Amino acid sequence: MTDTLIPARPARPARRTLGSVAAAAALTAGLLGASAVQAPPARAAACSGTTGVTVVVDFTAVGGGIETGCAPGDPASGLAALTGAGFSYAFHPRFPGFVCKINALPATCTNPTGSAYWSYWHAQHGGPWSYSSLGAGSYNPASGDVEGWSFGAGAQPGVTAP
Repeated sequence: MTDTLIPARPARPARRTLGSVAAAAALTAGLLGASAVQAPPARAAACSGTTGVTVVVDFTAVGGGIETGCAPGDPASGLAALTGAGFSYAFHPRFPGFVCKINALPATCTNPTGSAYWSYWHAQHGGPWSYSSLGAGSYNPASGDVEGWSFGAGAQPGVTAP
């Protein structure tokens, strides 16, 4: 199965309701959305104050660096924040709802219950990372929050939340 790229949708007002998701979704990204989403190029700066949601993606384990972007406004979900900050994602073809690629990395999707997957984190500016108990499709970040993604065995992003 090949990944299908879907353009990012324009921002819309967020609802503050959190749905219940399966415990397995907490290991990765989320249960909602399409198989892949292509977003505009990532912005290289954190949001200032509460002007949006800052997104940090740690590509270190897949041969890249740590990139930061700003999703302006109040994205309705962690996935909306990811694309709003300029990153694209694709769900695993055999495990719908689990993010297996961000910006087309890694080159091959891995089993999300294995030792390498995209883990999803939350923080306040300058604060410690907290592993997400909800998938990114169900989590609704508030303006001013920091979202983190890191590929590997569940390690937090390699930088302090900006």
